[in-house]
Formats: sequence, C-alpha cells, structure tokens
Amino acid sequence: MASNCFKNSPIISIFVSFLLASSVCPAFASGSSDHISTNQTFKAGEDLQKMKLIKSRLNRLNKPADPPEKPKGHNPTNLRTEDFQQWSSSGEYCPEGTVPIRRTKEEDILRASNIRRYGRRLRRYVRRDSSGSGHEVSPELYGDNHPRFFTYWTTDAYQATGCYNLLCSGFVQTNNRIAIGAAISPTSSYNGGQFDISLLVWKDPKHGNWWLEFGSGLLVGYWPSFLFTHLRDHASMVQFGGEIVNTRPSGIHTATQMGSGHFAGEGFGKASYFRNLQVVDWDNSLIPLSNLRVLADHPNCYDIRGGINSVWGNYIYYGGPGRNVRCP
Repeated sequence: MASNCFKNSPIISIFVSFLLASSVCPAFASGSSDHISTNQTFKAGEDLQKMKLIKSRLNRLNKPADPPEKPKGHNPTNLRTEDFQQWSSSGEYCPEGTVPIRRTKEEDILRASNIRRYGRRLRRYVRRDSSGSGHEVSPELYGDNHPRFFTYWTTDAYQATGCYNLLCSGFVQTNNRIAIGAAISPTSSYNGGQFDISLLVWKDPKHGNWWLEFGSGLLVGYWPSFLFTHLRDHASMVQFGGEIVNTRPSGIHTATQMGSGHFAGEGFGKASYFRNLQVVDWDNSLIPLSNLRVLADHPNCYDIRGGINSVWGNYIYYGGPGRNVRCP
C-alpha cells in the first residue's frame, strides 16, 4: 500500500483558512507602504492584541486532543495489536506527531462511478447523523478485493456530507501506527483459522467527541462533537452487521458475497460473526446488550442469527452468497 506520513491537521481547516484570510492577511497586507494613505493611523496596541488573540485561538484549535475518559468496565486484554495491517508488518510506522495516510491516486478517482461522490456512500435512508468503523471490501474505492479497515461519517443520511476514512475533513486521526484504509492481514479462512479485530466507539463525557479504539487500548482518533446535531448528546441506536451494494445489474441480484459468503446457520469457522457485543450507557459504563434485535433485508441472499453464551456474551453470525437459486 502506498502511504505518506503527514502532520496532524485540525478538522476545522476550512475555518482556520477563513480566519487567516479575513484577519491575518489584511493586517499583513496593510503593511505595504505603497498603499498606505498619508492620514492613516496605526493602533499598534490594538493590532498586537488582535494578533495575540488570533495566535491563542489557533493554538487552541491545533492542540492535540486530551486523552478521553475510557468507559468503566472496559479492560481489553489478550487482543491483537497494531500489526494487523500489511503495511506495518515490517515494523514501519510514522514518527510521533504525524499520521499515516493512504495515498489517493489518479486511478482511484477514475474508478469512481461518480467523481463528485468519490469516497462517499450511496444515498440511502438512515438516521440523519451516523458514524461507524469496521472492515470492508470495495474494489471501486481501493482497486482490489482486500478487506480494509475503515471509518465513515455523515450528518445528512449520506446526501452531501461525510466520507470514508480521511478523504474529507471529519474524522481526526491521532495514531501514528494505524493507517485507515489499509489492508488487514491475516484474514480468516473457511473451515480454517479465524481472526477478528476488537473495536470500541464511545462518547468522551469530558469533551463530547466520539472516540474510536482498536484492540488492546489503541486510540485511533475521534469524530469531533461539532460535526453532528443528533449525535452531539447521545446515540439512539447502535447497529452491528454487514451490508453490500446491490444496484441490480441486468435486473438480477448481485453475486457479491457478505462476510465469508456463507449463511449464518453454518456457524463458527464458516460464517462471519460479531462477538462480545456491548454498549456504553449514560454513565460511561460498558454494559451487555439488553434488547438485541436481528434483521435481514433479504434473508434468501444473506441472513443473520443472534445468541448469547458465557464466553462470547451477545453475538451474531451473519452473511451469505448473494445471488443463488433462492435469491434471483
């Protein structure tokens, strides 16, 4: 994977640019003696104070986010670390103060069915504010069939806002060892070795940002609270599972597989799964699910089964082959 290391940049880059253009540049430009009228009066004290306020504001906007308050009851142990990505398997990582960013190439944009919506999901009905993370396969976005670690967000049900990964301002990455959009390795095999990743998304009660944690306590970054309206206070629904894009080419259902490509009933080692499903409550405590409901839009194409036991807690198996004799 081609990647670069970049300095952390604030999510409000558009606001900062506007601030610089409207406040700093005019003040700086006014220093040109060719354009100063003979009766112009400089108020050095006021100008200096304004510059100090601007500098203070920029320093506050650009400072690293304070570490979030972790949910009570969250004790990640014996989980995989950041070596789950192919690019870092050789020990490569970015220096402190920078983050790895997957390089967007010309061919990536040309693959998009709609260049204006490159890096965005298809419009569909969802609750207005939404953020998420996991792994996905997207030949259009990445140019291959490797499962990749991703993030996403939107504030208008995928109409005009939001994007995958770091393809627009939104998610603020803070980790220098995890590349969002990078391929995941190793991967599970049918009736063979099974590998999973642990993810936690929760709202920091101190600052209100939605943080993303991977594995044994690695903070990947956060969605700033000011991105959202409905999610500014709390979430009203949490969803786990899989989805595919079905544009019904030639009027038939897509043969795109979900998960392992096998139905939930085949169970461990054959069907894909989520395990240890929990939520963070109003008191910032991690608690078991109390009202898990399972739903499959097209159960003859892809299905889902839920359960609970003493080892996995709440869990689901899900997936399917897509088009088949029962799913034309």
